[in-house]
Amino acid sequence: MTATPIAFVASKTEEAQAALAELRKRYAEVPVEQAQVIVALGGDGFMLRTLHRHLALDKPVFGMKLGTVGFLMNQFHADGLAERIARAQPTALKPLVMEAVSESGTTTTALAFNEVSLLRQTKQAAHIRVSINGTVKIEELMCDGVLVCTSAGSTAYNLSGHGPILPLGADVLAMTPISPFRPRRWRGAILRAGTQVNFEILDPYKRPVSATADSNEIRDVVEVMIRESREKTVTLLFDPEHNLEDRILNEQFAS
Repeated sequence: MTATPIAFVASKTEEAQAALAELRKRYAEVPVEQAQVIVALGGDGFMLRTLHRHLALDKPVFGMKLGTVGFLMNQFHADGLAERIARAQPTALKPLVMEAVSESGTTTTALAFNEVSLLRQTKQAAHIRVSINGTVKIEELMCDGVLVCTSAGSTAYNLSGHGPILPLGADVLAMTPISPFRPRRWRGAILRAGTQVNFEILDPYKRPVSATADSNEIRDVVEVMIRESREKTVTLLFDPEHNLEDRILNEQFAS
């Protein structure tokens, strides 16, 4: 059996770089453009950067945890890598598309595999108008911020904000407020994946707000549109005994 052409990428941490050197001694490597699988060594933050950096190549990514958080990663083992990749289960993820308009009138488009979050930039609470598919649902949300997340991202920042954990493949998104003050009883919403969300920043000069798609931050936004991408997908590979769907399910029963 011919081995799958692999490209290795690793975070800059000492642990990840040591693992990279070990794997390169044990396995043949090709340039990332020629690989059939990218093996990413690091934590979830590095996995997200890998997905963004190599999205255009349309290569599946097999991650191994060598960082602080590894929800999107498999466990690190140097042995049997080719066999693990051959039996790995694919999980397709659709990112969110963010279109953010800044005070200068510039529109920035970015993708988010976890979440798009809006956050106040100063001590002043943000005042945000919330619209769903062109209809205003909340005239004025007073808060520290608000986010929209994917199923894969629902166990990250969204969970810290007491948002719901979303089953993988449920075709829904979560919208979760961050420290909301008004409306007092609003704790967020679960939306169909095809929903378009619009946030309009009220009084952006006195109450400036930033928008962040994963790690791509845009300052001083006045309007943000969010929807699920219809064009882009990424594929993550997981060991059958450690697949992402089971991990998301188990998170709902974690103490």
